[in-house]
Amino acid sequence: MTRILTTTDMHSAPLSESLAEAMQHGEVFTHRWVVEAILDLVGYTPDRDLAQMHIVEPACGSGAFLGPITERLSASCRLHSRSIGEAVDAISAYDLLARNVRDSRRLVTQHLLAEGWSEDDATKLAKSWINQGDYLLQRKPERNADHVVGNPPYIRLEDVPADRMKAYRSACGVMGGRADVYIGFYEIGLKSLKPGGMLGFICADRWMRNQYGSKLRELVGRSYSVDLVLSMHDVDAFQEQVAAYPAISIIRNGSQGSVVVADTKKSFGPSAMAEFQTWVRAVDQPQISGDSFHAARLPHWFNGTDSWPAGSPARLAMLEDLGDRFGLLEDPSTGTRVGIGVATGADKVFLTQSTAAVEEDRLLPMAMVRDTTSGSLNWSGTHLVNPWDDAGNLVDLGEYPKLASYFDQHSEVLRKRYVAVKQPHRWYKTIDKVDPRLTKTPKLLFPDMKLTIHPVLDPGRLYPHHNLYFIVSDSWDMRVLGGILLSRVAEAFVEAYAVKMRGGTLRFQAQYLRRIRVPSPADISPEDQAALASAFDDRDADAATTAALRVYGLTELPD
Repeated sequence: MTRILTTTDMHSAPLSESLAEAMQHGEVFTHRWVVEAILDLVGYTPDRDLAQMHIVEPACGSGAFLGPITERLSASCRLHSRSIGEAVDAISAYDLLARNVRDSRRLVTQHLLAEGWSEDDATKLAKSWINQGDYLLQRKPERNADHVVGNPPYIRLEDVPADRMKAYRSACGVMGGRADVYIGFYEIGLKSLKPGGMLGFICADRWMRNQYGSKLRELVGRSYSVDLVLSMHDVDAFQEQVAAYPAISIIRNGSQGSVVVADTKKSFGPSAMAEFQTWVRAVDQPQISGDSFHAARLPHWFNGTDSWPAGSPARLAMLEDLGDRFGLLEDPSTGTRVGIGVATGADKVFLTQSTAAVEEDRLLPMAMVRDTTSGSLNWSGTHLVNPWDDAGNLVDLGEYPKLASYFDQHSEVLRKRYVAVKQPHRWYKTIDKVDPRLTKTPKLLFPDMKLTIHPVLDPGRLYPHHNLYFIVSDSWDMRVLGGILLSRVAEAFVEAYAVKMRGGTLRFQAQYLRRIRVPSPADISPEDQAALASAFDDRDADAATTAALRVYGLTELPD
């Protein structure tokens, strides 16, 4: 058994019911058919000698997982001619609530008695297997678990009492920011697995994409294999209605191999789960489309701290294929770079429509989001009051009396900015430096927020505002690249990684544009280059997509 730290260890009093009650907001109980599927998917089946294995249930609640676990362990003991007493170290279960521990022990005892084991064995094993305490506050997870399964608590870290939150952050290195407590359950569970051991959780999948899950994604990508992700956002998987965006994730302690990804509809239930599991075992079938689910096999998984993509299994398979065959958009070998326009910290001061406000050479023509609306660049006459010289230094205000007077009129606003408080002697600087080369460089501009991808060509006239992202390149014909980026193939990358805003609006930020894969400019035929450039000039996304499919070697764009 793995020893845990209870509140007795942390303070000087046993775990209080008031603390436990404060924690119980995270309790959500799982339907039996979901539990059975998770146990199947991690390989906890009676044909194996389960008495010689160790399964952990980190937050057992009233025994939703423990009931089926006990039944399978009992059947395995019968099948392998073992007494149930030989399985004394086969299960470790934990819960904070004393009533949950009592209920789970009672449930396990009843199951063992129903299976024909003695009352003495049933009572002793139930007490040995199920412990009251905090799974996250073990002194150090021992790598002694063959399986870790469950439905970790759904509770925000800031809703935990302060002393316990501090202890969690200390014990769980990946639990950063405004994380949910379940992040720690993943970390401790994974670190307790033997080589080849498997973790199977049904849990919110926000950690796969949100900022607070970045360290957990890094841990998984570095040391574990994502074997299966089954999204169940609209499925009735729990005994109560919850808005938790749940998914079943199966993660193995081993090198990354192929992975099953699946998405479900609201009608997904026990019979569909059985059909899905049959397909999972038929490893020669790459994809399946059922009435209530779609699934595909990917040769490997996405890694790193960046968000993992979202989308249909077929769409994810396409993205992984393109990732294997093509390089990233931002590429030093082609001199292609993604950036963002200048942030000032005081747009009302630094942006002006007046050409007489300051000296003429202190006015830099600015590209604004509104200038890109039509798909062509239509400059509205906005200038940046530019405090930077061509060498990247702040100009001497003594040499520019009109500029000095203008900034002096607005000095109260400018000096209150954080950047000015931090550097009082540079109080009139913009947050970002101005790169004088960028104005005259051809570039593709992208508004930050848009329903569809919207590259707009600036042939080299304007400097972008900070609500515009830009792409420059030493190798690309910008009209050809614009055609690729106008296509729905390029948009698919942003859709997969970006967080959608209300109404389906996408964020076309640098971090998402950098995830786009593109062919080498030299590998695109003259005919396809002409087709892409023409589609870009005409703002014809359908024609751009048709040409892009050819250059990517795709026959269609999966839904």
